[in-house]
Amino acid sequence: MKIDRTKPSVARVYDYMIGGKDYFAADRAVAEKMLRVAPDAPCNGKANRAFLRRAVTHMAQEAGIRQFLDIGSGLPTVENVHEVAHEVDPAIRVVYVDHDPMVLTHGRAMLADDTTTTVIQADLREPETILGHPEVRRFIDFREPVGLLLVAVLHHLADGEDPAGIAARFYRVLAPGSHVAISHFCNPGDRHPAASRLAVDSERVFTEHLGTGRFRSPEEIRALFGDLELIEPGLVPPLEWRQDPETAAGILPPDRDLYHCLYAGVARKV
Repeated sequence: MKIDRTKPSVARVYDYMIGGKDYFAADRAVAEKMLRVAPDAPCNGKANRAFLRRAVTHMAQEAGIRQFLDIGSGLPTVENVHEVAHEVDPAIRVVYVDHDPMVLTHGRAMLADDTTTTVIQADLREPETILGHPEVRRFIDFREPVGLLLVAVLHHLADGEDPAGIAARFYRVLAPGSHVAISHFCNPGDRHPAASRLAVDSERVFTEHLGTGRFRSPEEIRALFGDLELIEPGLVPPLEWRQDPETAAGILPPDRDLYHCLYAGVARKV
């Protein structure tokens, strides 16, 4: 499996941002350009991971979900979805999906002896490929509730790629009681003018150097949930999604404008 070290990857840039080690010089160069625009960007990366943990814990512990489909999972890091879920029930099944071949390589090594968790290489833009994949069909029973994770991935789809339509294709196969978690780059507009300017500058860096990275308004992000029912506290900066104050205080970016450049929420299918 060939990995192009000269071409930056979304997964590896993100890995650099949250303090990982699985990146190349091209990824570091893009991340450092982003840090010149938003020096506290790693705080949002950590806030996103904290949201993911809380969302998975809620789905497993409170909603009773026993299978997860994590699309755009990124490189393995601390507190992976299966590790968080298995704190609730070691029998919970997890399928990781990412289009980056490096994610597949690392995931297979990490999960070599795991019978409840698997990883596949596939692209979010091709829902039928994911839904029909033999490993997905082996691990996920769509007749039962699923925890669908679209965390920090839909903002890498351009408007012309119809992210809401792609997400809706996955929602259609979910059984009632399923939950969907989304986090997404946000441009809050007139609500927070300084954050809006930061979002514009950040989007320019992402699109110039990665070709993706759309900062959408809260209304546009809400629309990505379709007709699913948002659960409390709704669509909010990730540290406001059921985070305990101590955890949130330890992650909160010094630049409070950046705080409003990422939104997250969880919805259920009724």
